[in-house]
Amino acid sequence: MKPSGPPPCVLLNPHAQGGRVARLWPVLQRVLPALDPQASLRSLDTPAEAARVIGALPAGTRVVAVGGDGTLHRWLPALMTAQAELAVVPMGNGNDVARALGLVPLRTAEWVSGSTDTLVRRLAHALRAPARPIDLGRVEWTDADGQPQVRPFISSLTVGFDSAVVRRTLDVPSGLRGLPRYLWATLGELVHLRNWSLTVTADGSAVHQGPALMASSLNTPTFGAGMPAAPDARIDDGQLDLLLAGRFGRLGALGMLPRLLTGTHRGHARVQMLRYRELAISSPAPVPVAADGEWLGRTARLRVVVQPAALQAVRQG
Repeated sequence: MKPSGPPPCVLLNPHAQGGRVARLWPVLQRVLPALDPQASLRSLDTPAEAARVIGALPAGTRVVAVGGDGTLHRWLPALMTAQAELAVVPMGNGNDVARALGLVPLRTAEWVSGSTDTLVRRLAHALRAPARPIDLGRVEWTDADGQPQVRPFISSLTVGFDSAVVRRTLDVPSGLRGLPRYLWATLGELVHLRNWSLTVTADGSAVHQGPALMASSLNTPTFGAGMPAAPDARIDDGQLDLLLAGRFGRLGALGMLPRLLTGTHRGHARVQMLRYRELAISSPAPVPVAADGEWLGRTARLRVVVQPAALQAVRQG
């Protein structure tokens, strides 16, 4: 049983899974009162609306987010400001944060069929299980207009190839979701493959200088809808995991895909992996950047830091 505190708030992102999650609204209206009569339920149409609603909640409120990694990323600043407890009913395309919390993504077929048993169990756990601290990351950069930007992230911060893939997912056919969506975009980006000249420093020590395919920072073991990019990463160890791939051509990058899907890329001669607390990346030309699978833009210089135990979150077990 969750300790006493402000009544929980269940927030639905109706745009998750290309709008399919909107169909969950009447189901939640039906089952939530029996689980917690005091819990409130809202459908949040825009990030600005989410910021207003979450910002008005009492400190320490349990926020049950019904959506995926993109939902969590867009709501994260407001969750931090409100000192909210986060619980997730994973209903997105990626769900890498949910995996790191020990949660199995909820399949659409598990509730559109008319059976709500699985949903009720997930929702009950999200409402009642205790929360524990998890780490977050923070990225600082200057955008194309020369304006300084700061953004927290919960799963991943990608620079280079992976971010270019994220940008390409915006044009993926609507019928593709999850890992197939990411792989479709990856294959498309391979056609236009390029390496970026990167200077990378971790905790004050030089890590890399020269051409690189990507430099990704992971707070969770997986990204891209379940790809084990950093299998040993933990969401509560006070560190972030860097995956840095040096120069690759098209055939080499294509050959890396099966290894990335199985977590065996760590043995490749051009792949470095290390843990850090502060990272700096610079490049002579702007490179693509994304966080939690959300496109941020391009920049020639950025800084990434870990924020230990920055958010309370509900886990499985």
